[in-house]
Amino acid sequence: MTDNHHRRLERMYLAAPCNEIYRPTVSIREGEAEVGFAVGPHLHHAARAAHGSVYFKAMDDAAFFAVNSLVEDVFVLTVSFNVHLIRPISEGEMMASGRVVSASSNLWVAEADLKDGRGRILGHGSGSFMRSRISLVDAMGYGEGD
Repeated sequence: MTDNHHRRLERMYLAAPCNEIYRPTVSIREGEAEVGFAVGPHLHHAARAAHGSVYFKAMDDAAFFAVNSLVEDVFVLTVSFNVHLIRPISEGEMMASGRVVSASSNLWVAEADLKDGRGRILGHGSGSFMRSRISLVDAMGYGEGD
């Protein structure tokens, strides 16, 4: 895959409307991706720590883009994703590192680890991903800035 494809995926991810809430960082390489969020009160549940959905989003996004880094023509879709919440976080940076662990022509398995700014593990996730019929060329933001 090309670096150009990875930069296009990064721009597409950052342009997604839901990311206005999370204000993420992203870095995509061949079979790997990192997604980071600054955690603060805007992502808290009632007990004043990051909601589990934030953990899921970070890890699913990192695993998803690790897989989509290997697929240049279409979007991939998350088929299933298992999340293990290990430690709470109330403030600071969280970084999810995703990597592809198994690949076939239509189904991929990827894992993600989630850590805080001090390198402590916050969570672990793994999921299955498959090809969709959604062209990346038609996806929002993909190909802009070339």
